[in-house]
Amino acid sequence: MLLRMSTLLLRTLREDPADAEVPSHRLLLRAGYVRRAAPGGYTWLPLGKLVLDRITAIVRDEMTAIGDQEVHFPALLPAEPYRTSGRWTEYGDDIFTLADRKGAEHLLAPTHEELAALLVKDLFTSYRDFPVTLFQIQTKFRDEARPRAGLLRGREFLMKDAYSFDLDEAGLQQAYDRHRAAYERVFTRLGLDFTTVHAMSGAMGGSASEEFLAATPVGEDTFVGCTTCDYAANTEAVVTRAPAAGDPDAHPSSEVHDTPETPSIAALVELAEARKLGGRIGWTAADTLKNVVLTVRRPGVERAEPLVIGLPGDREVDLKRVEAVLAPATVAVFEDWDAHPELVRGYIGPQILAKHGIRYLVDPRVVTGTAWLTGANEPGRHATDVVCGRDFVPDGTIEAAEVRPGDPCPACADGELTIRRGIEIGHIFQLGRRYTDAFAVDVLGPQGKPVRPTMGCYGIGVSRAVAAVAEQHHDDRGLIWPAAVAPCDVHLIAAGKGPQLDAALDLGGRLAAAGLRVLVDDRTHVSAGVKFTDAELIGIPRAVVVGRRLAEGYVELRDRATGERTELPVEAIVERLRDEVGATRRDGV
Repeated sequence: MLLRMSTLLLRTLREDPADAEVPSHRLLLRAGYVRRAAPGGYTWLPLGKLVLDRITAIVRDEMTAIGDQEVHFPALLPAEPYRTSGRWTEYGDDIFTLADRKGAEHLLAPTHEELAALLVKDLFTSYRDFPVTLFQIQTKFRDEARPRAGLLRGREFLMKDAYSFDLDEAGLQQAYDRHRAAYERVFTRLGLDFTTVHAMSGAMGGSASEEFLAATPVGEDTFVGCTTCDYAANTEAVVTRAPAAGDPDAHPSSEVHDTPETPSIAALVELAEARKLGGRIGWTAADTLKNVVLTVRRPGVERAEPLVIGLPGDREVDLKRVEAVLAPATVAVFEDWDAHPELVRGYIGPQILAKHGIRYLVDPRVVTGTAWLTGANEPGRHATDVVCGRDFVPDGTIEAAEVRPGDPCPACADGELTIRRGIEIGHIFQLGRRYTDAFAVDVLGPQGKPVRPTMGCYGIGVSRAVAAVAEQHHDDRGLIWPAAVAPCDVHLIAAGKGPQLDAALDLGGRLAAAGLRVLVDDRTHVSAGVKFTDAELIGIPRAVVVGRRLAEGYVELRDRATGERTELPVEAIVERLRDEVGATRRDGV
């Protein structure tokens, strides 16, 4: 393949676009890989399409290598299957819906579990047809409220999704393990620094769930790792180590105190310490029970309900963690105080919540027998020795508190948690029978009785992976593509207009004939300096400069990643590059 910049659909930019927030967004726009077409939607230009296609090919290669079979479902889907599964309502405003000319409702596909289950039901009738795994590489749609960061959060994106069908849990586990290993190979081949973490299943449903996160400071996901063991999890999935329960009757009776002008935890602790509330000293925020009121709205239910979450006062509520637990419900900060006068803002305690029918969930640290300084449900008053299991009984526990560096690892005795940010590039689920139950997918088992298959789901954000690679592989001059995903193998730069240009075109033809993908900068209306700047911005791994030493029979080979420069005879360059690129391809990258 030989591309000439003089005719290529390419426009590089010297300045960062005003709306580009993260490095991948800025550089993919500036280097001419994508162009914004609409909020959350991008046109792939020739160089960008080549990168997207190379990543797609790697994903397809690893999926077929483990026996997955490729299909292609429609992107425009009827509403009925999603009503049957319940996700038409669960997705809420996150999906694009429309009606055809006959008034029938449809949606633009966010994912295809329903269609996969129906296809298997249509085609397979016997246990002999299993196991089977189907995959597709398809455009998906989500109605993002605030599309941002270029390809990282769009309304239209390319995704690989696979669906496994097995007759028992052991088969599902084997399929899950195969895909987990295949994903690790995919992301290694893409040159990504990634971490596999425990995750929540969310609206997908199911049990076991893991995410693959590409580490980057601009990532929207936060994840933890342990300083001692190999535990890693999305912060939404971190499990708090709970203390041992105690005897509720081991504490003095609860006592109410006047605590004027103490609506904040800091003010309350200061007063409690100054007045030695409850006859003690050494009060800290961790001794207080903070009660945060949220509004929960369940899909298909018009009326929202208040939810109170109790947690130690030295912690804040993490709304992303709350929504992950309560999915598909949505959560917001409570504002309807006039409708609930029993909730005394700044002085809420758990003692009266059950009486008023308000659901109360507590942090795992709030266990039976723990005593707290908390609100007395009266303006300017708090109570000491409010004991869980005696003065209040929560409706359950919830992982809602923020996760902080230094928190104890839930998997080992000695480790502490560290926190990093990352981009979700893959997610795998053990769905179980949620969708086969919804559509009554039954096949004849080996004993002549019906058997209902169990499903797994495995997704890779293909277009998002382009941005993830760009985030991890760039410098202040531009992109630095790994060889496996670069749009071309070699960038030829003619540093002059006469013999250098002719020699560059001739060399480009010979390299292309040798099986390399070549981009030749044959533009005659720009300076050599502009060509060098564009080459660094575009980020192809190897550049060959045909310049002043051509008359002596030499060209210069530049390595974009290391900056190394080597002068080589013109006649040796084809063999050198053919061997380098060939070795890279043989290594599977």
